[in-house]
Amino acid sequence: QVQLVESGGGLVQAGDSLRLSCAASGRSFSDYGMGWFRQAPGKEREFVAAISWSGGTTYYADSVKGRFTISRDNAKNTVYLQMNSLKPEDTAVYYCAARTVGISYYYRSAYAYWGQGTQVTVSS
Repeated sequence: QVQLVESGGGLVQAGDSLRLSCAASGRSFSDYGMGWFRQAPGKEREFVAAISWSGGTTYYADSVKGRFTISRDNAKNTVYLQMNSLKPEDTAVYYCAARTVGISYYYRSAYAYWGQGTQVTVSS
């Protein structure tokens, strides 16, 4: 079992930056690849970014590539999502998740453990 708690969301203006954090507890954090997903009102939950257990490989949705950066600190059991040049279309609840199934990082079904989410609102 892994427990995940996101933080760092808020209300910002277009062009601003935010850094989300996801603190993990329970089983060894470094055993898991980690992902960030987001869900806007009335839309499906979508992949944003992911990182391998070592941090050596990262994955991004095309919509955030070049603006968002995922990283992790295994000593602190924490994964981060640095979000720059935010746009109103980035408004969503952001979730972190721990990957437990050896399929593509882009699939929600690869992740068994999810946090409760943190709201990010970007005003224009």
